[in-house]
Amino acid sequence: MTTLDREETRATGGARPGAGGRPLPLKLAVPAALLAGLALLVAFPPYGVWPLAPVGVALLAAAAHRRRLRAGAGLGFLAGVALFAPLLEWTNLHTGYLPWLLLSLLQAGYLALLGAATAWVSPLVDRHRAAWPLVTGVLWVGQEALRDRTPFGGFPWGRLAFSQDTSPLLRLAALGGAPLVTFAVALAGGILLTLAWRDWRQPAGLWRPVAGLTAALAAVLAAGPAVPAGVRGGGDTVTVAIVQGNVPRLGLDFNAQRQAVLNNHVDATLKLAEQVAAGTQRHPDLVVWPENSSDIDPLRNPGAGERITQAADAIGAPILVGAVLLGPGEGQVRNAGLLWRPGAGADLEQLYTKRHPVPFAEYVPLREIARMVSSEVDRVRSDFVPGTTPGVLDAGPATLGDVICFEVAYDGIVRDTVTGGAQLLVVQTNNATFDVAEARQQLAMVRLRAVEHGRAALMASTVGVSGFVSPDGRVDGATGFNTAAVVVRQMRLGDGRTPATTAGVWPEVALAALAVAALAGAAVLRRRREADPG
Repeated sequence: MTTLDREETRATGGARPGAGGRPLPLKLAVPAALLAGLALLVAFPPYGVWPLAPVGVALLAAAAHRRRLRAGAGLGFLAGVALFAPLLEWTNLHTGYLPWLLLSLLQAGYLALLGAATAWVSPLVDRHRAAWPLVTGVLWVGQEALRDRTPFGGFPWGRLAFSQDTSPLLRLAALGGAPLVTFAVALAGGILLTLAWRDWRQPAGLWRPVAGLTAALAAVLAAGPAVPAGVRGGGDTVTVAIVQGNVPRLGLDFNAQRQAVLNNHVDATLKLAEQVAAGTQRHPDLVVWPENSSDIDPLRNPGAGERITQAADAIGAPILVGAVLLGPGEGQVRNAGLLWRPGAGADLEQLYTKRHPVPFAEYVPLREIARMVSSEVDRVRSDFVPGTTPGVLDAGPATLGDVICFEVAYDGIVRDTVTGGAQLLVVQTNNATFDVAEARQQLAMVRLRAVEHGRAALMASTVGVSGFVSPDGRVDGATGFNTAAVVVRQMRLGDGRTPATTAGVWPEVALAALAVAALAGAAVLRRRREADPG
């Protein structure tokens, strides 16, 4: 037994995890990595088995522990493919397999980095076993912080936090946003790993660390429900109608019948106006149409503008329209939320342009190079121009925090609306090119944002799933997929700030800094071991 093994034995109360301080045998590590990815997958909607997220974290950490960096990266990559390939399967429904494959492999690459980092910190957690859960948690936050921002602004889909929409850990979002929820999930996974990674053939003296770790796991799970959730400030209510007009057919060519899509939303609003006049439905103070509900620019096409005006005048309430606007330059377009007022028409003072267009879907970076990889990029004929200001819109009855489609996954874009005065969060989205799994994954993000900022929220989709979310994360009035629907609910407005809103990015910065410190600490131990191998 080496000196390091003796130290490890003392640190674990005489229970050495693995003979000779060796990693898991490869014949166990590979299945563990694959099972890790699958466990993480099943934690997300539409499956929603949230307890499997910590299990997946534990399995990946166990597979990579004490391995060489390349082996750790390889195992992390296997877990990433097992997670992201099926999680993002909806991206191949109408664009072919290549974009889906490239995106899945890119996302898996970040779990490869996580696997390498997990292998790197092995000497640190072997020496300080009590720190293993903490190190596991901060490494996950660091990995997600990197993945959420790179390349081309990042792609936060598949964050651990977004798997916890029905979990007691969701309320932690009110304290530290998505990064804190991710940390708590990974911390729980680290505790599970620390419990399991010991020599159970030597039961003497095990009860104390086992009892302590079990108590720590219970404390983590109990922390969420202890956080109060609800509307921050405010108290006024507003009646809101979501109009889900549906499309003639799903797929990328849904907007080949753009007039039909617009007509669906106009006609559904006119029908709602008839129900209001008949007294069978409450009169809404605000109507929300989804993203792409008018792919015909209503500011330049008189016919489209007249139809929206007809709907707004009939319902007697402002309509937030999801519109594609031409310009500002030649060959450029904007994905916008535009307020249309009864008796007045388009209110150009209350217009939000999507700040984070999706690369290779709404614009094509490095188009000439991308075309060499796939000619599918030429489906994007015009590049969407990003907006520059947060989506804070004064609708009259309420100040809205508008974000469009995938923007709900980005912490700063949502927070900017709340710090700008939003009383109600609105997510306009178009799921006609995807499927119900993608829509439910997106609704899980809306639930987290509602808790994070203490704001009632809603998601309005062209085809579903649409619905209202209370500030404690509960969903009301959820619609079906690929169907027309109109849902009307009263929503309570908020004007205060949660700790997460106030703290902003700093919880993530602090946790990511701890991840860097852990990597640096492991480097020091490795240098010492190399200098004194005895």
